[in-house]
Amino acid sequence: MAKSVSSTTAIDLVMHVQGCNFKEAIATLNDRFGESLMERAVTHHAKKQAIEIAQTEPTPQFVTPVEDETNWQAVHNYLTQKRGLPSKLVQHLHTSGLVYADSQQNAVFLMRGLNGETTGAFLRGTRGEDNTFMGYATGTKRTEGWFYIRWGGQPSDEIQRVVLCKSPVDALSFAMLEAQTLGEKPQQRTMYMAVDSSRSLPVEFLKTIPTLIAAYNRDDAGNEMAQAIKPLLPYTTRMRPKAADWNEELLEHLWKQEEKRKQHRELERD
Repeated sequence: MAKSVSSTTAIDLVMHVQGCNFKEAIATLNDRFGESLMERAVTHHAKKQAIEIAQTEPTPQFVTPVEDETNWQAVHNYLTQKRGLPSKLVQHLHTSGLVYADSQQNAVFLMRGLNGETTGAFLRGTRGEDNTFMGYATGTKRTEGWFYIRWGGQPSDEIQRVVLCKSPVDALSFAMLEAQTLGEKPQQRTMYMAVDSSRSLPVEFLKTIPTLIAAYNRDDAGNEMAQAIKPLLPYTTRMRPKAADWNEELLEHLWKQEEKRKQHRELERD
């Protein structure tokens, strides 16, 4: 079947007219029209091929990562000791099936649709001293599910606040910082949700929420994310951590609390 004019690239045309291969077509374009046009032609050709692949190749199906209970204690220690999250919270999430360990000792944060259906998983590496691995399990549907927890108010209350954060650890850290500041859980039913792209926002749901907070990192990426949300949800309030991110701020807060306790103990001894 002949290609339509709109789908034919300059490289396709040269290959067809001159009966040459892909490499020879690129060399011809470069020779006759210069490097700038040749680069544009290559970019357009690659984009067209990528679109064709995306439209024809089957989407990988999400398979829930297999739990490895033998690695749970290590993941639990990482989340509580290195990330400063309360053991009671971490264990509750584990018992609820929302956080667990896989065979690679990754912390697995299940992502769910608003109806509670599991649609994907966010993975955070915990093995080793400086493990920076973060990613999504194969087949994760990022526009159909998110890691989130509901807290505050009464369980039967409608969600009144949604706090958007970059990652599951940041969302949990923000929730714990609020608890520390308030001295109790929030009075309003609140959803703490990890969303790292404006394309993944559940916009129609968020339009129904009275209070929406974009709590992203204190950096260019965090500012860009907050700015991308504004046109979609204009009433969004931007909140920045004093530290680089909310987990770092939680750790600093816990450190200051511990220092105060030490000073108090020393005064009591004196």
